[in-house]
Amino acid sequence: MSSGAHITSLCRDCLATEAFQNDVCTLCGSDRILHHKELGQLSLAHLDCDAFYAAVEKRDDPDLRDKPLLIGGGRRGVVSTACYIARRYGPRSAMPMYKALKLCPNAVVLRPNMKKYRIASKQIRERLTAATPLVEPLSLDEAYLDLSGTERLHNQPPAVTLATIARDIEREVGITVSIGLSYNKFLAKMASELDKPNGFAVIGRGDAVAYLHVRRPGPY
Repeated sequence: MSSGAHITSLCRDCLATEAFQNDVCTLCGSDRILHHKELGQLSLAHLDCDAFYAAVEKRDDPDLRDKPLLIGGGRRGVVSTACYIARRYGPRSAMPMYKALKLCPNAVVLRPNMKKYRIASKQIRERLTAATPLVEPLSLDEAYLDLSGTERLHNQPPAVTLATIARDIEREVGITVSIGLSYNKFLAKMASELDKPNGFAVIGRGDAVAYLHVRRPGPY
């Protein structure tokens, strides 16, 4: 495996950094190839679990896998998490449950099981702290990671370490995460929202201005 600041491409499945043809990995056949000219130079990341509460429930009950699922406090409560299937119909987190059910009347509604979610969060946190001591948790399902200086420790650049973390979480914890990689926390968090679910997006120094321009509020 190649390492170092010169890498510009990465297979998110087998972690190859060089063996690509027509955007397909020639080693494993995956088309989940990440390209960015600064890929090997960036080390600040935001990791966000995808629809965390709903993902844990679907992991534990395969019958829910293809159904719209809302996690929340009943018809008079609010939506804590809407799975991605439910989101197609309009429900979102913090929406009143009665409104969410009007938009998606066939949704399954489950009350949160915080004990279960904390166990999954702890399993994820262990993988993050094994990669770097500089982990800043924001909630049960998201955190910032600073992987500066970890290349020598892991014998691979931060981008590859992050892809390894995401792959291991999916295999061992049973849920997916999305990763944003940049050179500061604000842009890392912005990047993590660009390719959800199960995404990995990069905002480098060279394209930060373009992203910030798109997000700039219009005139009052």
